[in-house]
This record gives sequence, structure tokens and C-alpha cells, in this order.
Amino acid sequence: MKKEKVVVGLSGGVDSSVTAYLLKEQGYEVIGLFMKNWHDDSVTISDECPWLDDSNDAMLVAEKLGIPFQTVDLSEQYKERIVDYMFNEYERGRTPNPDVLCNREIKFDVFMKIALSLGADYVATGHYCRKGETKINGKTVYQLLAGEDKNKDQSYFLCQLSQEQLSKTLFPIGELQKSEVREIATQQELVTAGKKDSQGLCFIGKVRLPEFLQQKLKPKDGVILEIPAEENIYQTSIPEFANQEEQLAYLSKKISYQKELGKEVGKHNGAHYFTKGQRKGLGVGGTPEPLFVIDTDVKENIIYTGQGKNHPGLFRKGLFVNPEEIHWIRKDLALAAGEEMKVEARIRYRQALEKATLYQTENGLYVIFENEQSAITEGQFVAWYHEKELLGSGVIS
Repeated sequence: MKKEKVVVGLSGGVDSSVTAYLLKEQGYEVIGLFMKNWHDDSVTISDECPWLDDSNDAMLVAEKLGIPFQTVDLSEQYKERIVDYMFNEYERGRTPNPDVLCNREIKFDVFMKIALSLGADYVATGHYCRKGETKINGKTVYQLLAGEDKNKDQSYFLCQLSQEQLSKTLFPIGELQKSEVREIATQQELVTAGKKDSQGLCFIGKVRLPEFLQQKLKPKDGVILEIPAEENIYQTSIPEFANQEEQLAYLSKKISYQKELGKEVGKHNGAHYFTKGQRKGLGVGGTPEPLFVIDTDVKENIIYTGQGKNHPGLFRKGLFVNPEEIHWIRKDLALAAGEEMKVEARIRYRQALEKATLYQTENGLYVIFENEQSAITEGQFVAWYHEKELLGSGVIS
């Protein structure tokens, strides 16, 4: 029998190295491919994780495992699909998640197409998540399941994948704990065994975000205003609602701030460099509690802040997803207008899952949480789960 062929995205880290090793052990024909996604070293903090060192480590792992290896340059597609999108989102005052996009647009699209053109049956990555299968009306439906290592579960980053992409994907380390992955790498004497996990933009390495953004978004001086927690806008009584959708819209609505409400506490060099919930980088001291960004207004170039992580300006119960930005991995479970579903959801990686209800309306999807959430941020992804399965996601509008 002909062996099934798998192309592994070898990133030069321990997770993808062990992924390649395990697949070879399982009897697959394995090929290692390193993706080069970035050319501009001027904004990379170069000694943190330059792509050259990573590609070298990936090559050494491939040599050790005795598998073919090559590098593919995807920097053009990366610039078009990820970097330009990021600039565009920041310009609009939204905060994108490049990792989610990189998976949807690069690893599981451009990269996957290259792998399949090499005759691969599957693509494998070192993500901490699992793939399941179930039969619905006799048809195979693929499931995206959380990784067994609760501290490392990366299913959130794959929340935009499709059935088609999942059908051709393998996640060999999803059943393992990170410590077990390192242990295997040590036993096999892989050069990446003790390597630190990379931080920063997907496959670029550690980037100085303001400098990265400044390449395209010009600095623009503006003011930082502080809104007191006692301000009247937070003390409003709940109005009467004519129908459920009015109530959902009310719970999901962000507060709109006027500059008269705040007092000037500092200056900044561009509201588009800041994001909701941010504490560092404001450069304002002397307040009893640290200041947090509660909103940014990119049109007026104003940053609104409040004192302390419990400031009421940080919290709300719901969010809204526009119809074209709703994505179901489990299309068979997608809601029709007027339907609702109890789920657990998160609005950022590493956040514990929170109880929530999805309400599908003609105008879009409302996600209403049982408890108020801090720093719901436009442009980020909300992902919803049932038990350990990620069912779908959407861009917070």
C-alpha cells in the first residue's frame, strides 16, 4: 500500500518538530516545509526570533528525522492578506487578530494549496487542538476540538477554518501536554527541544507594534482624556424595550464618549496605535490607580481612559457580529433568524470560556454573556463552543 503523504509546516519550534516526528512514527511519508512570511527586518526585534535561525532549526530537525525539507516564500501573500488587512483595521480604530487570519489565509489556504500540489494527502501543524469526526445524515462532518493541554489549547486561533480545510488537516500533538512534547523532543535529541516558544506576529517574530504600524499609519498628536467612574453615562436606568432585538442591541451597544465628559491627563501620538483594555504605553502617571484605555476615537484622535481594571467603561454584556462576518465550522448547527443557542464563548485567546447565548436575527448575530466582559474589542474574534468543540466564530463589530 502506498503511504499517505503529509506536509508539515516546520516553523523551527518544538511543537512542529515533534509533530513531524510523530507522523513519521505513525508511518506517514513526511515532508517538512518552512514558510518565509517576512522580509523587513527593520521592525523586528531581531535577536528574539529572526526567521533565519528558525529556518535553520527546521532544516536541522528535518535532517535528523531524515525527511525532505524546503522553504517556501509566502511573503507577498502575507503582506497582501495579513499586513495590509492589519493596517486597514487599525486605521478604522479596530484591533485585528493576525494569528487567526494567518491560519485562515496563509497556513490553511496558500500553504495548504502548495502542499496539495506536492501530492500531499494532509497538512499537519503543531497546534494544540484536536480533530474529531461525526456522521450527520450519512455524511462525515469534521469537528475542531480543544487541545488536551488546558494551558496551551490553541483552538481559538483556528476558529475560522472550514470543513474543507479541516478534512485535510492533522493535529498530532493535540492529545499531549506541552511537557510531554518537550520530553519527546529531548528523547529524540531534536535541536528545538529546549527552545523558547516564539511570541509576536504569526511567523514574523517579535515585532515592535507601534513601529510596525508607523510604517504606514503616520503619528498624529492627540489628547488622552480620563472619564471618572462616577460619570452619569454609567448610571443610566434600563429603558423599556419594545421587543427582544431592541434589548439585545442595548446590551451590545458600546458607550459613545464626548470629549466634554473627560479631563485631559496626557498626550499621545496616534489613537490608532492603542486598543481597548490597554494599560501600558500611555505614559501617564500620578493617578491613584493605573489608567486603562476604555475607548479610542480615531476620527477625532482621542483616547478615553478610566482608572483601574474595574472601571465601568471597560465592561458590557454583549456584542454583535455582522451577517457577512459570522462563520460556522459546524454549518449543520448554524442558526436561522429567530433561533438561539446556549454556548460557552471567549473573546480572546487565553480567556476562560464564559457562559453565553447566541441570538440570530435578520440583521446579524448577538452574543450575550451571563457575566459582563471586560474590553470587548472591535475587530477581534469571538469564538463559541459546546463542551470541547469549537462550533463557530465571528468578528466583533
